Amino acid sequence: MQFTLVSQPMLEIIILEYLMLKLYGSTTSPYVRRLRIWLANTEHEFVNLQIFVEQDRHVLATKNPTMKIPMLEDGTDETVQIIFDSRIIYRYLTDKFDDPLLSWEQENQLTMIDSANDSLVQMFILSNSDIQADEDKLFFKLQKERVNAVLVQLNEMVASHQFVSWNYPAVCLYCLVDWIEFRNLHNMQGLTDLLAFHDDNVQRIEVTATDPRK
Repeated sequence: MQFTLVSQPMLEIIILEYLMLKLYGSTTSPYVRRLRIWLANTEHEFVNLQIFVEQDRHVLATKNPTMKIPMLEDGTDETVQIIFDSRIIYRYLTDKFDDPLLSWEQENQLTMIDSANDSLVQMFILSNSDIQADEDKLFFKLQKERVNAVLVQLNEMVASHQFVSWNYPAVCLYCLVDWIEFRNLHNMQGLTDLLAFHDDNVQRIEVTATDPRK
């Protein structure tokens, strides 16, 4: 039996790669992007999936029965841990790296951001399915009411300096606003504080590195 001697730096690289976090997602998803930004200074592998292409959808389905992104894989082949959903992934990372928990106020901020994001995602998928939004239909009425109410409230929260720190809720808010602008999903006229918040953070390195337009 032959053995190959490996230098200490190379050994560290091999170990690091073996234990590396693996994030599955797409470059356009705002839920994936928030985690890519949050992990910008943490060693990890990003697996870019085209989730509506059969081959990549099969990869996703074999690991995640919800067939949704993002998804996080952590550990070795023998003890791999798979985590679904961006919010649960963030909790997992918080526990893994012993980061402080979100306050209840921040949890509420995240719930508002996610509720608007969820409604916009649903309407975006329906639009891509050639289903026209009918404001008289209850589904569309509820989604639009929710998005309008949440964005107005978030705009007021930004104005009252609740998103000054570049923490996880602020990252999530940025990803929401930028995705709205990227997909042209909502008229942002009048939401001046949200737009100013977006402009204040658009040049961050981790933001430009994850820009879905690239």
